[in-house]
Amino acid sequence: METIGMLGGMSWESTTSYYQEINNGIKDALGGLNSAKICLFSVNFDEIETLQHEGNWQATAEILSDAARSVEAGGADFLIICTNTMHKVASEIEHAISIPVLHIADATAEKLKENKVTRVGLLGTKFTMEQDFYRGRLQQHHGIEVLIPEQADRDVIHDVIYNELCVGKIEASSRAYYLNVINWLYEQGAQAVILGCTEIALLVKQEHTSVALYDTTKIHAEAAVSYALASS
Repeated sequence: METIGMLGGMSWESTTSYYQEINNGIKDALGGLNSAKICLFSVNFDEIETLQHEGNWQATAEILSDAARSVEAGGADFLIICTNTMHKVASEIEHAISIPVLHIADATAEKLKENKVTRVGLLGTKFTMEQDFYRGRLQQHHGIEVLIPEQADRDVIHDVIYNELCVGKIEASSRAYYLNVINWLYEQGAQAVILGCTEIALLVKQEHTSVALYDTTKIHAEAAVSYALASS
């Protein structure tokens, strides 16, 4: 079993989900008392969030690259960045280390392609929904068309992530809002919807809607388990 490197804390609420999913995956695969070999660096999300909203992505890249070097030095064989939004600086992190980085959008795209989904809705932070680093990767690298909510809905989705989900606050009214947006995306022709922020699955689950949902936290964690066990 290889050692999984994790860049977490963005937010720690979803990093907890990653830790549980990965260890459950190893337990299911190997049985007994087996658990994952993990080297985790958890950053202070307050620092990252401030820089995000200032547009200072270079500073975030430097913080996460330093953290990634620590993870590599700690013995990790590969790295996962436990957040969708910070994959905006994934290339900078990749250049800072010599171990592979498993990209969350690639892992999600492979699941979509397995199920022959070619047109998908995307929920996430405004950075993820609006900028090209995530949508563009799905479209250009994988041939998957991406639909996003309208501006007013993007604002609400973004605010719920930062002001509620990242601090562990789960509101029924916010879930209802998200579900309305999911239904709207489906009506626009989306075959499924990506929960493209690692906190969204804390709020919206498959049991809440008949629209197919792709939980990026779960998908990314499963990809890490598969990679870690591939050489076993």
